[in-house]
Amino acid sequence: MPGVYGIRSSRVVLPSGVRPATVYVRDTRIDRVVLEPPALLDTTDDTPVFQIRDVGDRVVMPGIVDTHVHINEPGRTEWEGFETATKAAAAGGITTLVDMPLNSVPATTKLWALDAKQYAGRDALVEVVYWGGVVPGNEAALEPLIDAGVPGFKCFLSPSGVDEFEFVEEEDLRRALPVLQRRRRPLLAHAESPAALKPIPAVSDPRAYATWLASRPEAAEIDAIALLISLCREFHTPIHIVHLAAAAAVPMLRDARAEGLPITVETCPHYLTFCAEEIPDGATLYKCAPPIRGRDNRDGLWRALMDGHIDLVATDHSPCPPAMKGDGDFIQAWGGIAALELSLPAVWTGASARGVPIARIAQWLSTAPARLADLQGRKGSLEAGKDADLVVWDPDAEFVVDERRLHQRHKRTPYDGCTLRGRVMETYARGRLVYREGTPV
Repeated sequence: MPGVYGIRSSRVVLPSGVRPATVYVRDTRIDRVVLEPPALLDTTDDTPVFQIRDVGDRVVMPGIVDTHVHINEPGRTEWEGFETATKAAAAGGITTLVDMPLNSVPATTKLWALDAKQYAGRDALVEVVYWGGVVPGNEAALEPLIDAGVPGFKCFLSPSGVDEFEFVEEEDLRRALPVLQRRRRPLLAHAESPAALKPIPAVSDPRAYATWLASRPEAAEIDAIALLISLCREFHTPIHIVHLAAAAAVPMLRDARAEGLPITVETCPHYLTFCAEEIPDGATLYKCAPPIRGRDNRDGLWRALMDGHIDLVATDHSPCPPAMKGDGDFIQAWGGIAALELSLPAVWTGASARGVPIARIAQWLSTAPARLADLQGRKGSLEAGKDADLVVWDPDAEFVVDERRLHQRHKRTPYDGCTLRGRVMETYARGRLVYREGTPV
């Protein structure tokens, strides 16, 4: 059992704001939160004495809920597995992962595939929840997956990159959306329209980042999002746009939400950190879809996030063996950014430079993702009765990323050599210490 203890800080992120407080933990749950001055002892007959760990002015925040992670086990464990992914999560202050239904084999599009995933993840260091998948023809499999606890379903509107997870067209969605609407489960959509993607001319330089960027124009995102808004208006099914990369799509999303449509939006740390102008040719570690766009676009995403038009930030951790990133060929390389444990410092580095308060970080990384995955009753805030998921971090500590020290299975990441701000010191998952200053426990 994790035991009975308290964690005290002068900066505890609570629903009411950042306050001096002590978070008391009993076994796997938060027993209570006491504002200053803390009650150092509880001597009631049925309550053990709490030992207090005082972390000074380090921030104590609800554990991060990362709702967009590709763990890839079973079937492609050589890309990333539960052991390494959950160690990396703990090192990043992430206490809950929501696993995407692909790139594992089998994909989580049927009940037996969910069983295989849950068995593979039975010894995970942090909690893992599983999205289901919507693919052509599997609408009859959706309700059994919902009955088994799946909180929502991912689909691709363009090719996913793996054969076992086919992309859907409008007619496929028209069959699936009524099921999800009836059961109040969200559809998570990779929003790029195949019709708007550009073929790569044979004369293009495959090592030039501009070649990859030109093939995935922002129009592909805008067209796909327009379709999803139209379907949301018709079916009133909750729809979540994953990894928004095109700031130009924000006005139409803002208008749809103002209309009352149940649409939520995420972006990713790499879209908030990097920009196309700074990506060297041949640097395929930056390849992802949708692609990292220009500097002005990055600023637009930050404005949308700070204005509340983007709800949350998730990593879209999508690793692969280094050989799949190729020899600098953007056309052939696998598209995906690997940086699971760096989301908090990456986001805080950009946010602190823009004057964003710490409380907004908890909203973007913990509270809103917990709500998306229907975990708000247990996760996402430090309140009595919720899971004792906490991250202790130093918002003033800077460090240079050394990919060799990362805990993901394959260490390559575009963040290598970057100076980031905000170091995770301790992570507690359901009351249990799972990481302390460099080492998963």
